[in-house]
Amino acid sequence: MASARLAALVLALALALALALAAVPTRAADEGEVRALLALGAALDPTGRLLPSWAPGRDPCGGGFEGVACDARGAVANVSLQGKGLAGTLPPAVAGLRELTGLYLHYNALQGGVPRELAALRGLTDLYLNVNNLSGPVPPELGAMASLQVVQLCYNQLTGSIPTQLGNLTRLTVLALQSNRLTGAIPASLGGLPLLARLDLSFNNLFGSIPVRLAQLPRLVALDVRNNSLTGSVPAELASRLQAGFQYGNNTDLCGAGLPALRPCTPADLIDPDRPQPFSAGIVPQVPAAAGGGGHGRAPSTKALAAVVVVAVALLAATAAGLLALSWRRWRMHRVAGGSPPAVAGGRCSTEAAAAKASSARKSASSALASLEYSNAWDPLADARCGAAAGLGLSPQDVLAQSLRISTEEVESATRYFSELNLLGRRGKKAGGLAATYRGTLRDGTPVAVKRLGKTCCRQEEAEFLRGLRLLAELRHDNVVALRGFCCSRARGECFLVYDFVPNGSLSQFLDVDAAAGGHRVLEWSTRISIIKGIARGIEYLHSARPSKPALVHQNISADKVLLDYTYRPIISGCALHKLLVDDLVFSTLKASAAMGYLAPEYTTVGRFSEKSDVYAFGVIVLQVLAGRRKVAVAAQLPGDVGELVDGNLQGSYSAAEAAKLAEIAAACTGEDPDRRPTMAELLQELGTI
Repeated sequence: MASARLAALVLALALALALALAAVPTRAADEGEVRALLALGAALDPTGRLLPSWAPGRDPCGGGFEGVACDARGAVANVSLQGKGLAGTLPPAVAGLRELTGLYLHYNALQGGVPRELAALRGLTDLYLNVNNLSGPVPPELGAMASLQVVQLCYNQLTGSIPTQLGNLTRLTVLALQSNRLTGAIPASLGGLPLLARLDLSFNNLFGSIPVRLAQLPRLVALDVRNNSLTGSVPAELASRLQAGFQYGNNTDLCGAGLPALRPCTPADLIDPDRPQPFSAGIVPQVPAAAGGGGHGRAPSTKALAAVVVVAVALLAATAAGLLALSWRRWRMHRVAGGSPPAVAGGRCSTEAAAAKASSARKSASSALASLEYSNAWDPLADARCGAAAGLGLSPQDVLAQSLRISTEEVESATRYFSELNLLGRRGKKAGGLAATYRGTLRDGTPVAVKRLGKTCCRQEEAEFLRGLRLLAELRHDNVVALRGFCCSRARGECFLVYDFVPNGSLSQFLDVDAAAGGHRVLEWSTRISIIKGIARGIEYLHSARPSKPALVHQNISADKVLLDYTYRPIISGCALHKLLVDDLVFSTLKASAAMGYLAPEYTTVGRFSEKSDVYAFGVIVLQVLAGRRKVAVAAQLPGDVGELVDGNLQGSYSAAEAAKLAEIAAACTGEDPDRRPTMAELLQELGTI
């Protein structure tokens, strides 16, 4: 009887829950958003060939529309169509996507103007329209989009002046307007953006002086005003605070102290020759009153000059105020007539409110990569130590803190927006599950390799992913590839790992060399010895437990994973990646290793890796280096003549004794019994005798 009551109660609760869920409104079938998407797709791709999936009858939130992602409520949250070759226009219909947080249309060939209707997207945080053919002015209505954090409008053909209303975007961290045709002065209102970190106005036709208020921005780390027609003095604070982050070249009329590329300011650059205080826009110069008394005051010419300056400044201020008021009145009338949403009252929001919203969004995020509720293209993991990562011991002094963070904008710029010309390799064909590696160049000229990981490539548990990322960041050894930087974008559903680029490629490219066709790639004997020793040192470092890192098994060592720099120093790549990637992707790489003979025989029986698995793979690499071939036979007994193992391209230029020693080491490493294989520490001792 009791069990019957319990069953009835459970059934009632289930029914109530089903009814409650059914009553929750969803946005999955919002016809308005579907219509807006169809209109957007038709305008972006007028030919209909590039976006065939954007068709009536498909579900945008079910993967039916390429590049569209929805939030938990079923509302369209992101449109990511960068690098698709789109040659249409950005239509006003985009305003119908009311819940949009990220719009990524960069690196296309879009034409026309930037629609002022974008201002209706009050939740938009990331606006990427850079590297297109957009023309016309920057809409002042963008200043009403209080949620904007990143505005990328660079590398277009935009004209007109920079709207002063952009000074209302108090959450803005990145403003990139470089390489356009903008004119006018730099608005001093940009100096009121408390979170602005990067401002790039280079390669335009801007004139006037640099506002002093820019030097007072608390978060600013980079300001680029190169190749304009700026005049006057450079605020001294910019040089002292930003140092290399301030770029000002090719503005011949700028002057200042402490900047080697600038000429010193002269009296002609000053407001008052008797008071050498260089003038910069944003702060009105104050002219001291003339000294009283007889002939002991200033000369009459100086007084007259001061009076003229005061009158001129007053007239200029009055004229500017009148023009500003008239422009503001016309702008407001235009907004009312056009039905645009009203401007944010006061144009500001408190940092406490912004922090509270970000904190709330982080609490609701279940995955470091898949959440669309909190988007920060600068680095969404920047605040992770305050949230889910608090239990991982990630302190502000951790290597995952400021030293390794790189912006998505810098990664995209370095790789030319992931151009196929820079593609070094790719794994995985499933949409969203792509793992690819690109060559790139950072702004300072440093060549890098960028590993691009789709959201389904990575482990979905945030804590597990962050542990793997921290381990990867802690690896520091001359023979192990070091992580130079990282960034993860929840909005884009991607993570990027940035390494130093290793110029000579992988060791496998120096195997199976045809001496007649590519003799320059035949490694000398001493170089081969050095490479083998370096690989051994790198693996021994991974296997050792140290205060900065735990013992680590590589699991997938091969000639493809050994990179060579200009001096042929071997650098092991792929370390700790199995801590970040999903098992399916890890297993796919193991299949390739097994096919090449690197996989230890015990793995097929126990299904586990150990340090002795790495030792086995090392033995195979020793044989490959000896023979100069990818395919080598692992044998328990050595041939009577070791010379039969050695690469014929050496033409006898090698040490027979050293070759015999290396062959013995290879045989010991590739023995079937893992317990009888030497450790890497023991191998280093053996190699020390060569």
